[in-house]
Amino acid sequence: MSRFPVCGLPSRLPQRSRQRGVALAVALILLLVITLVGLAAVSGTMGQQKMSANFYDRELAFQETEAAMRQAALAIEANTAAAPAGYFNCAASSGNVCQSNPFTDPNVPPTGNITSVPGTTIQFSMAASQPQYIIQYMGNFQVPTPNVKLIGCVGGYNGCQQQPQTADFYRITARNGDPTAINGRAYVELQSMFRN
Repeated sequence: MSRFPVCGLPSRLPQRSRQRGVALAVALILLLVITLVGLAAVSGTMGQQKMSANFYDRELAFQETEAAMRQAALAIEANTAAAPAGYFNCAASSGNVCQSNPFTDPNVPPTGNITSVPGTTIQFSMAASQPQYIIQYMGNFQVPTPNVKLIGCVGGYNGCQQQPQTADFYRITARNGDPTAINGRAYVELQSMFRN
């Protein structure tokens, strides 16, 4: 009698292997880990992109404000009228009380004092708003003598002059735009004294 049946198959089949689906579980865990690493990389990249955009916006706002300060200095130099003409007078003799920030000072009327820098003068295509400045006349004061030792009397140095020299002093306050028009973008405000 033959051990093989008629159809040609062995009478005893080999034992079934005892696989329990471990490869599937390992593959799913690895897939989960790779997904988490990818999400962390995307999140980090998006955070860096936001930081770069904020830094760019801050630098742009700072450059706008500096340009407004330069425009204000040019306006002072071009003003050939009497010293306080066209500017809010903060000199002690004026009787006006001037706060340190003229944009929030209720004593400074905005009409005629806040000057917007025209877009034809400064081209900032990405700007949030037009830069603005306020010029305040602080008074006529004696120019301080520089603390330098002069070897020769070259024109323009006060140490060489016998009579003390006086000059008109102005306070320039500039900002990159009206905060209500900026809509949450970077806001920069600078202040400087200017002697004419």
